[in-house]
Amino acid sequence: MGRTEYISKDPSETISVGEKISLKARPGEVYAIYGDLGAGKTQLVKGMARGIGVPDWEYVVSPSFTIMNVYEGKMTLCHVDLYRLEDGDLSDLNMEEFLAGGIVAVEWAQRSRWWEGVIEVHIEITGEMERKIVIIKHENQG
Repeated sequence: MGRTEYISKDPSETISVGEKISLKARPGEVYAIYGDLGAGKTQLVKGMARGIGVPDWEYVVSPSFTIMNVYEGKMTLCHVDLYRLEDGDLSDLNMEEFLAGGIVAVEWAQRSRWWEGVIEVHIEITGEMERKIVIIKHENQG
């Protein structure tokens, strides 16, 4: 298992961590993002969008009401938010169709069950602006 930790001192550093993540990302990867309200999950996804060259990445917003937004850069970024999904059933979202040419980032990942191979991203609030970001890749991942 690979584990990488970052300390972010403010939202712009959280965006930078997201960018670092996506610069190493490969099509087919799913990032399950865990964190409390206000932890910086959307800031991290914004950085992922910047890293894969999404134009207007700064306008990436949490798809709380739409459940899913799709952004095009060097590869597709499918951004999912499960906050309002009651039963945690992902089958209706058809996320798999985006994996051939891109990556999927899921906010509020704790609201669903995940399959083997998902990359876990845990964001912990450690101060007013400070966050601890832990990325866990299991051994069967690249």
